Amino acid sequence: MEMEKIPDPTMDFPQDFRCPISMELMKDPVTISTGVSYERKNIEKWFFTYKKKTCPATMQSIDNFHITPNHTLKRLIVAWQTGQSQSSSSPPPAPPPSIKHDELVALLNTVESTPFKILAEGSDFNTFRACEEALGVLHQLSFSEEDETMVLLSKMDSMKSMAIMLQRGSAEARFYTISIFQKMAKNDYNWNFLIQDQGIDFFKSLLELVSDEICTKASSCALEVLIEILSSSKKSRLKAIEAGAICVLIELLPDSNRSKCEKIFVLIKLLCECADGRLAFIEHGLGIAAISKKMFHISEVATKTAVKILWLICSFNPTDRVLEEMLIFGSVKKLVALLHIDGRSSMKDNVVKIFKLHGNSLRRYPCFPSELRDYLGLLKDSR
Repeated sequence: MEMEKIPDPTMDFPQDFRCPISMELMKDPVTISTGVSYERKNIEKWFFTYKKKTCPATMQSIDNFHITPNHTLKRLIVAWQTGQSQSSSSPPPAPPPSIKHDELVALLNTVESTPFKILAEGSDFNTFRACEEALGVLHQLSFSEEDETMVLLSKMDSMKSMAIMLQRGSAEARFYTISIFQKMAKNDYNWNFLIQDQGIDFFKSLLELVSDEICTKASSCALEVLIEILSSSKKSRLKAIEAGAICVLIELLPDSNRSKCEKIFVLIKLLCECADGRLAFIEHGLGIAAISKKMFHISEVATKTAVKILWLICSFNPTDRVLEEMLIFGSVKKLVALLHIDGRSSMKDNVVKIFKLHGNSLRRYPCFPSELRDYLGLLKDSR
């Protein structure tokens, strides 16, 4: 299917100047053996950190990992940047692309058919690429719960095909797909049928995107999709836990920025509302340490969520190991600090509940804060 590429309104630079991995303007473009150009640091990370043996854009297997500087492309980018800086005024942003019904149906037919055709008949790069281009157009469209785009995209065949692209497509196609899923999640799409069909593989694909350190937009979209899915279905939480969500989320916390940490805290809280999630959290070994370290360094909302996570763990899995880790990694000390906040709140109530439940056990440890001994004495007298 021949289609004219519609420029992405979120990109204020030519499409050929962006790195297919990060979707950002290239500063040091290099070319690999497949002839595709990438930002040097991104493709080096792909090859030498992630140990991938494919071209991210074409998904072709490669044996030659030699990287060649693309001086011509770099000169073009510099020339374009110079022209932009000299321009006295920039043109108004392009309006969101409009699309006719027949064109939309044709795009969706492409999305529905091509991944299954490839799986059935063997690899056909041109056909697969046509599907990726269709997704590239669809992800630019805005839609609401009842409009035609949402209705057509919600068809099971379309959703199955996009799930396959999320697992097997290029970095660019996965970004397009997760962007579409994010819009669908905001419009209350019911994910149950797709989850039943795809199982834990669907969650593994989402978690792989969450872990993407190169394309932060894709990672953010995947986190938002996971929050919407897990918030609406407890069964889906069990699938996510089975896919290794707790382990992935805990290990991402130390190096995540504020926005990402807030979303990760929400996901961990949702998963810890299940017995399997709490068990996975405790078994990881660094769950309490990771939560404690970030607890006061993100936002008030994140602190409240962290307290809820600790309350869930302490209420349902109050082992000696858990209580000891809370003391060692500073959770108890930070919870004590929250007791000094004026007024009453649900967060402070949860802190009080933790100490009422486990104060006597915690007293045994020499590092137990002395001021909390007095506080627990007051609580005991007030009963």
